Amino acid sequence: MSKWSRSLTAAGVTDPGARRDYDAQRRLVARFRPTSYLAVRLLLPPPVLPHVVAMTAVMHHGDNLLDTGPRTRREAAWADWERRVRDGLATGTSDDPLIRALVRTVATRPRLGRRVEEYLSTATAELEFAGFATEDDYQSYVDAYSLPAFMLVAELLGPESDAGGRYRAACRTFIDGSQRLDFVNDLAEDLREGRVGIPVSTLEKFSVTVADLVAGPPSAGLRGLLDEQIGLARAALLESRRLTELVPVGSRRLVRTLIEIELLTADAARERGPGLLRAAVGPPKAGAARVLLRGGA
Repeated sequence: MSKWSRSLTAAGVTDPGARRDYDAQRRLVARFRPTSYLAVRLLLPPPVLPHVVAMTAVMHHGDNLLDTGPRTRREAAWADWERRVRDGLATGTSDDPLIRALVRTVATRPRLGRRVEEYLSTATAELEFAGFATEDDYQSYVDAYSLPAFMLVAELLGPESDAGGRYRAACRTFIDGSQRLDFVNDLAEDLREGRVGIPVSTLEKFSVTVADLVAGPPSAGLRGLLDEQIGLARAALLESRRLTELVPVGSRRLVRTLIEIELLTADAARERGPGLLRAAVGPPKAGAARVLLRGGA
């Protein structure tokens, strides 16, 4: 019996149909986030693994619906998905294997229900995203979209109680760093799609325009702009290391690993510099492998 199969059993997923539903999400996550999937497969306790995989798949599917195609199509696709998720949660069933896995995971982890509701209620902020005028606009986006999406998974990794809000605050610090890094790392793709995640006010500070970025040849201020944004992302990620003090023992190795892999990615992005206008960069394979083997230590 494979580790995945054992983890399904440990999570109480014994019905053959339900196991197939979760397995479909495992294949999806393994394709689009291979490093993260390997980390959760290696480092999470078996009873939690299927649920984290399912909620990661929900987050990825939502991103695709909100990001792909003309706005009218995205709006219709999201509205249909939100309706079907709410129907599934209300009735306990669905014709969609992803929604069935979501419903089962929420039933197993009832606290997750409020995170799903928060995500469904605020995710349309991604539909509105066409760039940011100011840093405050970016921070509002993190609050409205990035953090609720991340909490779909983070709720499964965190403490039973977060009465003082320390865990959510640390998650917010992590996702701020991760999201800012993503916007820098995805410059090439975002420019092709006609939107940039670096605020206009920040571009102006370094005398850089979107037209400069599209034109390709690095402008004089581009290196300073990238260094500042990557530095801010890196500082937030370093600060988010306190997450490991706030999660249960079974989640610590994974949380530590995810943070360290993001830091490796930040270092690789800084090294690539203006080359990010051509393509994104990932963490060095050898470095990521070392982090995975050490469990982030």
